[in-house]
Amino acid sequence: MPDTEDDRQFEAQVPGQEGDYAQLLDDYSHFAPPSEGEVYKGTILSLTDKEAIVDFGYKSEGLVPIEQLRGPEGQVTVSPGDVIDVMIDRSAERPEGYVLLSFEKAHRLRIWDDLERAMKENLTVLSRVVSKTKGGLTVDVGVPAFMPGSQVAARPIYNLDQFVGTDIPVKIVKLNRRRGNVVVSRRLAVEEEETARKSHALENIHEGAVVQGVVKNLTEYGAFIDLGGIDGLLHVSDMSFGRIQHPSEMIHVGDEITVKVLKFDKDKERISLGIKQLRTNPWETVEDRYPRGLRVIGRVVSVTDYGAFVELEPGVEGLIHISEMTWSRRMKHPSKVVRVGDQVEAVVLEVKPKERRVSLGMKQLEADPWTTVADRYSIGSVVEGRVRKLTDFGAFIEIEEGIDGLVHISDLSWTKRVGHPSEILKKGQLVQAVVLHIDPENRRLSLGVKQLQPDAWETFFQSTHVGDIVHGTVCRASNFGVFVEIAPGVEGLCHNSEIPERPDQAKSDPPLPIGEEADFKVIKLNENDKKIGLSLRAALEEAERNRLGEYGRQAVAASTSVDEVLNSHGRADE
Repeated sequence: MPDTEDDRQFEAQVPGQEGDYAQLLDDYSHFAPPSEGEVYKGTILSLTDKEAIVDFGYKSEGLVPIEQLRGPEGQVTVSPGDVIDVMIDRSAERPEGYVLLSFEKAHRLRIWDDLERAMKENLTVLSRVVSKTKGGLTVDVGVPAFMPGSQVAARPIYNLDQFVGTDIPVKIVKLNRRRGNVVVSRRLAVEEEETARKSHALENIHEGAVVQGVVKNLTEYGAFIDLGGIDGLLHVSDMSFGRIQHPSEMIHVGDEITVKVLKFDKDKERISLGIKQLRTNPWETVEDRYPRGLRVIGRVVSVTDYGAFVELEPGVEGLIHISEMTWSRRMKHPSKVVRVGDQVEAVVLEVKPKERRVSLGMKQLEADPWTTVADRYSIGSVVEGRVRKLTDFGAFIEIEEGIDGLVHISDLSWTKRVGHPSEILKKGQLVQAVVLHIDPENRRLSLGVKQLQPDAWETFFQSTHVGDIVHGTVCRASNFGVFVEIAPGVEGLCHNSEIPERPDQAKSDPPLPIGEEADFKVIKLNENDKKIGLSLRAALEEAERNRLGEYGRQAVAASTSVDEVLNSHGRADE
């Protein structure tokens, strides 16, 4: 039974269930004094110039010094209605009717709790780099922390000043609340983030996939593209169907680009990428756009010893071979006609899509001089040109641009035995020649130099007959006789059998001394083979007969004998 009226009123308010009684104790718990060292949630009721009035769940309201609620620039960072963490502050005198609270102590305590939890659960914490210090960086994670230089990045970074003033993610690696020491690592946070990004990226990468990436680095041979945690190589040959000398012609570091996965080795994490594979290959329809005979205009992109490459469109280049640049054969190098960067006109000669080849020609823009060569020159006409080339068998003479004629070695001289054309002609020499034969279809023109002069052999055969006596000089000897020059450039053979033996002649001596002059009788003529047979013996015998015949005529006139005539001339011994 209740002893007093107050007890009876208390029983009337509180039902007999234990649960309801516990709830009532909670409702009146704010009458108990707050515990020091415990963090409370407080709601800001109002703000003054010096204090913030806070309801933290007890019968007395609390006061927080306004200085604790100001930001870095001095402005108050809270407003009425905001909820903040507070602790009982016994370090100063308690205002009358209020409890002195500390936001800073509660905040610091909450930070340490969060840091301990972050370390225990391996969570990433956002921090701000305050300054560079010996051996690393000082960072703010709510409390000052130290980050060794080795923990900034996976690779050594020598310029740590670049991080000062920046916000970076870190992992808590060491923590001592009692001493207030915290050690953090950016490297671990970055590696974890990269691992997560790489894992996510690998899920979406497969051969043939079209993905987005950021240009990370450029090299001479290509570019490395960040696909979100994993890098792929974009080779320079897979950037464009056109000619690319360096990746910087198309992309730059930091560019976001779309690429196609060409090859993917998941075990080695190697990815080959391409840009041109996203476009239609221009060689697939090149025959339709460039039929044979079409006149085109392109830009010279390369000049070699054998020709020039001309870009007709991005990805399609044609070759103008040196032989197709001009009808003339005297050009030594394509650079004499075109240079890199020139805009040139050409004619399509041939297209081979499978080999990715387009053959072009420049000389076809002009008429082929060989098609009208027979109209400009006739056989027997005299032409003038410059010796362009000497060979063992003759000399090539350019009589006009694109028209070369050959002077065979046999047509250099009527009389001289020519061993090499250089004995008669010199390269670059301006000479005249006679047109001997014209063959436009095979682009051949035969010329002769000796035809400018009469043929000494022909003249000799016309004026000489078998039985004639000719005067000559022994010019060379052989085993079977001697050769005698009987006219300029005309030689005849006097066989050993046609030379009388001399008593004083040694076996090693030639039948006749070189340089000796004598009369010879022509005993054979072969105009076709240019062969002349001579006889010294026959010439001497005829001379003897002629001499005896003269003496006989004298004897008749003198009515005496030949011997007497001979004796009278002192020639009986003959």
